[in-house]
Amino acid sequence: MAIAKAERLMNLALCLLGTRRPLSKRELRGSIEAYLEAGSDDSFNRMFERDKDDLRELGLVIETVESLDGDIGYLARRDSNRLPPITLDAEEAAALGLAAKVWQQARLAGAASGALQKLRAAGMPETEDAYEVQHSALEPRIPVHEAAFEPLMLACRDRRPVVFDYRKANSARPEQRHVEPWTLECWRGHWYLAGFDRGRGAERVFRLSRITGKVRSRAGSFTAPVPDVVTVRETVESWAGETATRSARIRLRAGCGYPLRSRATAVRELGDGWDELEIPYGHGLDAWLVEFGPDVVVLEPADLRADVVDRLRAVAKG
Repeated sequence: MAIAKAERLMNLALCLLGTRRPLSKRELRGSIEAYLEAGSDDSFNRMFERDKDDLRELGLVIETVESLDGDIGYLARRDSNRLPPITLDAEEAAALGLAAKVWQQARLAGAASGALQKLRAAGMPETEDAYEVQHSALEPRIPVHEAAFEPLMLACRDRRPVVFDYRKANSARPEQRHVEPWTLECWRGHWYLAGFDRGRGAERVFRLSRITGKVRSRAGSFTAPVPDVVTVRETVESWAGETATRSARIRLRAGCGYPLRSRATAVRELGDGWDELEIPYGHGLDAWLVEFGPDVVVLEPADLRADVVDRLRAVAKG
């Protein structure tokens, strides 16, 4: 149904842009197949008026012209619907080229490179990429491996509620979540969604790699207001202990847990294939440590060790 409407709008826009004189409703009805299939004049009139309003809302300037005989016609003059010339300096062009490279691993890669080609065809300057010259061994990338990324990105853009199955770190089985998605953010190589969880009645942050199955859209509007600033990064950082004032002492198997090692404030070799680390301790650190499985043993504090043990037992029970 959505594809049929988009095709109908496109055909109407082409008719209005391609004519040199105003076209009457009768002429438009005879030129567009979807209008010919309308059951009655009233049905066609309602459809046409809705389509005309939709095109105007999308930015198409449609003129209503009355002839000397009193007939009403419609047209969209090309000079009134032509975008202004694109003027970009060398730095702006380089920034756009860099942004297009970022999405090379996502399904947005085709759209990004296509948009860049159109801008260059329209006169965007071809410049030497200083970043590429100086850092040819490095490329900016945003890794997007999760199938949930694209439907959630579109749902955030269109303000559409979604439903998905979500597996928490301390649970072996997923639970269904009804969420009003606000924004997506990448932090430390992982994507997170912030939104309003209808089942919990509160803001929640979800890691996309823990979403199982398909993300399904739901009809209806949001029930909770969308905040002006969604602090996904700050929330995730606090969960991971980034804002912690305490320290935890853990044993870590040698050659494992590089993310933990990068955050360690002290590292000591214990021998027998183990190291001892001190890392910042904050809310949610237990969930992160569980992800490293048997490669991590919590030494202290006791409450952190108990939380990790509880999570591991919950996973073992299934």
